[in-house]
Amino acid sequence: MDEQPDAAVPAGRPLDRRAELSEFLRSRRARLKPEDVGLPDFGRHRRVPGLRREELAQLAGVSVAYYTRLEQGNGRNVSAEVLGSIARALRLTDAEHAHLTHLAKPKAHKKKPAARQQLVRAALRQLLDAMDGVPAYVVGRRSEILAWNRMAAALFGDWSELAPAERNWARLVFLRPEYRDLFVDWEQKAIDIVCGLRMDAGCHPDDPRLSALVGELSVKSEEFRRLWATHDVKEQNHGVKRLHHPLVGDLSLNFEGFRVTGDTDQALVTYHAEPGSPSAESLRLLASWGTDATRAVPTA
Repeated sequence: MDEQPDAAVPAGRPLDRRAELSEFLRSRRARLKPEDVGLPDFGRHRRVPGLRREELAQLAGVSVAYYTRLEQGNGRNVSAEVLGSIARALRLTDAEHAHLTHLAKPKAHKKKPAARQQLVRAALRQLLDAMDGVPAYVVGRRSEILAWNRMAAALFGDWSELAPAERNWARLVFLRPEYRDLFVDWEQKAIDIVCGLRMDAGCHPDDPRLSALVGELSVKSEEFRRLWATHDVKEQNHGVKRLHHPLVGDLSLNFEGFRVTGDTDQALVTYHAEPGSPSAESLRLLASWGTDATRAVPTA
């Protein structure tokens, strides 16, 4: 199955990169305690959460004025070496370091129409169809679901019955109650999606369709607003997801994400069960039911 998001999705104003940089640095500094970095804690005399700018600047080996300008969103002419020092001082993960670099030193992108479709290669669609018994799909920018196979439809619901613009993980998880029931740890799934959108925003802050999606979810979902405000970023390309399927009950599935060669904005995501496990038997049942299984997963 291969369905492209609707090119008529409304666009919003691009995200403010300077504001994103400022808020990200503030949020990372606020989560650190003095004792985390070997500094004395003055207890009740400390009036700000986390480290002070002066303390962070000292740890990074830069002047207070320089760091202050950076935290105010002015990343002009900042070097990779300085960003590396600040990342180490803030105890950033690799994903957070990359996000900081994208915000402070954005790469020049060729102008592309906001409505440009994300196309899935024919050979990749054929691979999806050939993965019999393995739920798999291709996800692109803005958490858009671009293509999927029969087993993914049996497991997650028949996305072909949705309008193209609704085939989006963020909209499904935050706006559709049935997906709260499907994911046993719904909160973690929601966190993973928001972290991915944050990384997307760092790489493409001038994307008006991404801004429109964030704006829509911020209005419609209190949980999204809360998670978006954390400024957390991470890459979750493997792990375990626990599901409660309306036909086969509880499943524990390993997932793997693979970046698509030639288009790093796309990823192939697969799910599989441990051999011989009850979840493996449940997947076999779903495969035998085929399209009948999709009717048991509500999509509206």
